[in-house]
Amino acid sequence: MEFQTPAQQAVYEAVVPLMKELFGEMASAREDRPTFGVRFGSAWVQTWVSAWGDDDATITTRAWLTSGTEVTADLGRYLLNANADMRFGAFGVDKDGDSFFEHTILGSTVTKAELRASILAVASTADEYDDEIVSRFGGVRMADRPS
Repeated sequence: MEFQTPAQQAVYEAVVPLMKELFGEMASAREDRPTFGVRFGSAWVQTWVSAWGDDDATITTRAWLTSGTEVTADLGRYLLNANADMRFGAFGVDKDGDSFFEHTILGSTVTKAELRASILAVASTADEYDDEIVSRFGGVRMADRPS
């Protein structure tokens, strides 16, 4: 695996044992990039480490919620209004039109408790909102999308 900076590598190496302690066998690491995946209910959560300048890195946790949901003004308004109520993270729509929820924390100072809170906040939010989005706006939950 290649890293963009030594700081990114150091944060990744610090996160590996934390992921194992927190999620055990539920967490799987990718071999080709600094990314982990964990399944929670209907949510598939990915956590990755990205370089942030030369001296730090960020840890982003994202769960894709729905696919095939028409991106309308009503959906956008719904997601923006939901963002106003979120303590951790925010909703978004990727370039393919798939909805997601994500949260990012600073890598160099991460603690086990902070990493756990970030991942569980994303997972629980995704598990709740994917059903709501599909019922109100259509599409399918990512967990139900054909491979």
